[in-house]
Amino acid sequence: MTDPREEFLAGERPDDVALFLADSYVSDDRLAEFGERVEDGVLIVVDGERGRNAFEAATGTQAMQFAKSAMELEGIIEDDLTGGQCPEAPADEDHSVQFVFAFAEEQNEDVGGIYAEGDVVHAYAKCTCGTAYSDKWNVPDADVDD
Repeated sequence: MTDPREEFLAGERPDDVALFLADSYVSDDRLAEFGERVEDGVLIVVDGERGRNAFEAATGTQAMQFAKSAMELEGIIEDDLTGGQCPEAPADEDHSVQFVFAFAEEQNEDVGGIYAEGDVVHAYAKCTCGTAYSDKWNVPDADVDD
């Protein structure tokens, strides 16, 4: 596997972070040099310290401070990290993700819950309405046949 996003989502890059920056939030074509151009934005996977610094530079917010505030409200973040469903959005309104910050945590049976079941992706998003929310899920087991 050589795609940084695929490796990250497979739990193979636990020391890295992933950042999705929507075109509507940051319009800097140079970002594509550092990551992958995706529909509606750029997704960047880099080592943790550089990623946290890049997140702060792009959003004006410290990554872990943002994550802590986003943990207060659960929502749905797409498993490819490029969008989500704002928990504050009425059904008839379209809310869009401005940015996503994510990291993976290796399986930890001592903690229990989903952490005992496998690696976990933690994702934090900010909506155009200003709502910050979080989601987490187990990394799919690549050895399982569909």
